Amino acid sequence: MPETPDPSCGKPTLRDWRQWFYPGPTRRFSTDEMARAGQQPWPEGIDAYLLINALVIVGTTWRPSKPAFTFSLVMAGTLVATVAILAVARLLWRRPTRLLLNVASYGAVTVVMLVVALLMADRQRATAQALLPLALAAVTVSISGWWILTLYRVAQIESRLRELDEQAERERLASQLAAAQIQPHFLFNTLASLQHWVDTGDARAAPLLRSFTAYLRATLPMFEHALLPLASEIDMVRSYLEIMQARLGERLRFSISVDPVVHVQLPPGTLLTLAENAIRHGIEPQLAGGAIELRVMQAEAAVVLQVRDNGAGLDPAAQDGVGLANTRRRLAQAFGERASLQLEPAEPGCLATLTLRP
Repeated sequence: MPETPDPSCGKPTLRDWRQWFYPGPTRRFSTDEMARAGQQPWPEGIDAYLLINALVIVGTTWRPSKPAFTFSLVMAGTLVATVAILAVARLLWRRPTRLLLNVASYGAVTVVMLVVALLMADRQRATAQALLPLALAAVTVSISGWWILTLYRVAQIESRLRELDEQAERERLASQLAAAQIQPHFLFNTLASLQHWVDTGDARAAPLLRSFTAYLRATLPMFEHALLPLASEIDMVRSYLEIMQARLGERLRFSISVDPVVHVQLPPGTLLTLAENAIRHGIEPQLAGGAIELRVMQAEAAVVLQVRDNGAGLDPAAQDGVGLANTRRRLAQAFGERASLQLEPAEPGCLATLTLRP
């Protein structure tokens, strides 16, 4: 679990006395956060840059009077030390924690002191004195580099997590706005019909009111959930079709068939959008009206949902409106490539097929 954020937002401050002995970022990322942020690639150019510079520094500062064997030994040791420094840097890149930074830092100091102590014990005082400044400079630069690298990496991961959170929030709001596309003219026309029938004592008022109440009750969860059970979606569509049937009378007939073995969740309003399109572009343009058939079935490993009408048919030049475009986007957001939505001529009418693959 990540630590509770402190007032410094995970950034080290000199006012924190622990930073003098246990430096580094206080922010600690969980395994899930690291997986979510992704593992940005290590900049490969750093390896060659550091190796070349380390060897150049040793070569330019070494005194020619020293034995060639000692020079070769120092160059080999520099190469090994540089590789070790890079290995620690790569480890901190993958897991930029305060603990790992301090273990590496104190470990490097300990190794240098042990090497110097061994040389002094082996009566290599001159060699130890010659190597000590170079070793201390290398350790100081290495620890500083690790510290800066860790702070940079933590800031990079925090920035990536914020970016993902903001993106998820934008997608959530966009999904809510898309789900909120209950057509105003549908609501107003339904209320107008209901008021007229109530005023005239029409017997159709009570059934319409029940269907309209059921419709509103079914659509309220659209604003609260990213996905709804199929049963809730079917209830929403049934209430909508009952309302439209009450308004259109004999011009509209509909049937709903659902395979009981199918249990899926859908972005709210998916089937409702398909039913609305069938009414608006298929049934209403025809004076004689028509029929709408909603079918949900299991087809091998996939779930197939179909909305078919025998209305005016699909215009060859037709393009997705706002409702269909939002539906496609929300399906892609929820299921990725596992979901596909196709509209095709049904002769007569139009057939909308939504396929969900495992």
